[in-house]
Amino acid sequence: MAHYYDENPQGESDRRVIQSRMHGMDFFFTTDSEVFSKKFLDFGSRTLLEAAITDLTECEKKKGKLLDLGCGYGPIGIIMKRVFSSMEVTMVDINNRALELARENAENNSVKCVDVHQSDGCSNVEGLFDVVLTNPPVRAGKQTVFSFYDGAFEHMAEGGRLYVVLQKKQGAPSSEKYLLEKFGNCDVIARESGYWIMRSVKN
Repeated sequence: MAHYYDENPQGESDRRVIQSRMHGMDFFFTTDSEVFSKKFLDFGSRTLLEAAITDLTECEKKKGKLLDLGCGYGPIGIIMKRVFSSMEVTMVDINNRALELARENAENNSVKCVDVHQSDGCSNVEGLFDVVLTNPPVRAGKQTVFSFYDGAFEHMAEGGRLYVVLQKKQGAPSSEKYLLEKFGNCDVIARESGYWIMRSVKN
């Protein structure tokens, strides 16, 4: 059975264009079969974006390097780049079909100077980042989700902020505990319809 976290999906293509409005801007994303949330921008990602944009604006962290970890077809990284145009954005995913869409969607949404490349978690990520956002692949299992946190920690600059979205019923409390142990801090900065937005800062 194919999954959105497969490296090279072989299923028949079923491309479509979806529209989403975020932060007063309209976005159009091309999606396909065997990528995450192909019919619409999922509620978790929307909630993650809203919380991260608000938090970063309040702390005036509007520049630096941003990593969209597990980018799928690219909505998180693309929207963040449009909102924070001075940030250097890197987008990674294991799914090569999703990565092709992310590159296409960046161009179609007038987003330039973003680095989109293949990586299993942070295995092919270089450098240090000031902001990391992830809607981790829950269906791949807890070990994979926690490996995202480990990789993010290793690739974050001092003072860097990690933002994570998870449903409470899909392991948010255990992620909160893991992040607290890993970073020494974890704040739930938003709760919406069972979704938790967690923020950890690398000190």
